[in-house]
Amino acid sequence: MIDPKIYLLQDTCFAIKRWVEPETWGPVIKNIGFDSVEASFDNEMDLFYTPKWYRDDWFDRVKKIEKKEGIKVRSFFTGYQTYRTTGLSHPNPRIADYLFEGWLKPAVQELGERGLDLGFALNSFPDNVLQTPEAYQKAKDTVIRYMAKIGRLGADTNSDMLICTEAMYTPSTIPWTIEDSEEILKKIYQTGGDPVYITIDLGHMIGQRRFFKPTEDEISEKLAQAISGEKIAEPWLGADHTYQIWDKAIANKDTSDAVVLKILNDMDHYQYLFSKTKNDINPYAWLKKLGCYSPIMHMQQTNGKASSHAAFTEESNKDGIIKGKAFFEAIAEAYRQPDAEGMPPKTDRINLAFEIFASNSEHPREIIEKLKETSAYWKQFVPEDGMRLSEILKRIQ
Repeated sequence: MIDPKIYLLQDTCFAIKRWVEPETWGPVIKNIGFDSVEASFDNEMDLFYTPKWYRDDWFDRVKKIEKKEGIKVRSFFTGYQTYRTTGLSHPNPRIADYLFEGWLKPAVQELGERGLDLGFALNSFPDNVLQTPEAYQKAKDTVIRYMAKIGRLGADTNSDMLICTEAMYTPSTIPWTIEDSEEILKKIYQTGGDPVYITIDLGHMIGQRRFFKPTEDEISEKLAQAISGEKIAEPWLGADHTYQIWDKAIANKDTSDAVVLKILNDMDHYQYLFSKTKNDINPYAWLKKLGCYSPIMHMQQTNGKASSHAAFTEESNKDGIIKGKAFFEAIAEAYRQPDAEGMPPKTDRINLAFEIFASNSEHPREIIEKLKETSAYWKQFVPEDGMRLSEILKRIQ
């Protein structure tokens, strides 16, 4: 069984607009208690708005800070600036190409030269694409093709960099279910380049519950309630076309078995718009199935209902469902599973990157304090970066 090395990384997203240079965020991260760093492209290091000369200078400065503070930048990840766009799914294919050539390609090349890992969230399907199965499949194939090209770029760097695409929680952004993630990982790996792995974010299992396919009984019940004038939370039916059938049934006061069956049959044409199983809303199910294919994970405390990117403080841990012992045991379960046909090799290292957000109104000292608590909690399990998973499991038995 592969016994991966585990690292605890502080993502610099906490530092945005406050500590924006290596000379300022480096000492803060060391003071918080982390020795490893994930650099957020949002923190004054974007491939579009920072020129090459600035990036080269930035890396030189980082080397000095790493030596001075005894820290190490291990990975980079995209942030809101790229996430809040359609990215590689842009309706204009020239824009998608522009993003690939002008952003992703230099990112892979520049990070690969330095042996750094890369993670990204760079696609979202517009609503009109989701309304047509053919358009959706074409857009999905295009995104997978781009991801495969990213893997081939990674192979060309001749480094040991690992590349990840982040799992999200709605049908508009792939991958978003466990089944979807497995399919995409296999398709990319079978193209022959370096693998593109998956980033599991522990709070990204909160949206899938809103996209479960309703049963026949649920549709029948909700339809009757709507016709009676009762105010209801509409069931998720998927595509606009299905909702047109629903609206017509309400207008005609039609609750017949035939119209319910018509709604069900219509939903079947849009399977990609629905979550598959309750495992999709369970972070531990994701870890047990895909933890071994997630060399960068995004760590946040969550109550299972919101992805607020909360710190692991005594207060948030009371209602939080992410517990250190259960977390590492779930990852170990993934590594114990036989190698799955068509899947990439299991990763031999995992960067646990703490993507803890700070609001604009938080005091700097408040931010630092909650991150210190986060570091202290997880160092109970991983007191030193690079510990093997087996060593951690012995500590928690």
